[in-house]
Amino acid sequence: MKKQSNSKKSSRLNPEWTTEMIKTARPAREVLPKIFGARVAASMLKPRGRPKSSDSKIAISLRLPPDTLARWKATGPGWQTRMADVLRESV
Repeated sequence: MKKQSNSKKSSRLNPEWTTEMIKTARPAREVLPKIFGARVAASMLKPRGRPKSSDSKIAISLRLPPDTLARWKATGPGWQTRMADVLRESV
């Protein structure tokens, strides 16, 4: 038995759509509601992502001498917050 080429196999499993097939097509949420779910109003959706902080920060790029950075990191976890506190106090 000769093995079918991938192009013949894929065209048999996924034939080109005819005009009639396109006319009778239905949205996936109607055909498979368990997978795609019913339409939900946008106002009912839970917001995605991390909640906005009232004390938001701005990311910057800062070049520091290696020994200075090593001393801050040696103070343990939370060194970035402590560094920010020292900078805030200095202004």
